[in-house]
Amino acid sequence: MIYGLTSQLRRSALSVPSNIAEGAARQSSKEFAQFLSISMGSIRELETQLLIAADLGYLNKDSLIFENLERVSKLLTGLHKSVRF
Repeated sequence: MIYGLTSQLRRSALSVPSNIAEGAARQSSKEFAQFLSISMGSIRELETQLLIAADLGYLNKDSLIFENLERVSKLLTGLHKSVRF
C-alpha cells in the first residue's frame, strides 16, 4: 500500500511544475491556461493523496505540507487568472 501511494504522490507532485513548464513553452495564452488548469488538477490530486496518507497514519494532518500545498494552489490560481484575462 505505501509503495503505491508513494508512487502516486511522486507522480502528482512532478506533474504540477512539469505542466506549468510545458504550458509556458506554448505559443498562446489559451494553451498556457489549459496546462495551468491541468496543474491545478494535479494539486488537488496530490492533496487527496496526502489526506489518504494522513488517514492511514503515514502523515500528520497538521503537517506544514498542507499549508504549503494551499499556498502553491493560491499562487497557481492567481497565475491562471492572470493568463486567462
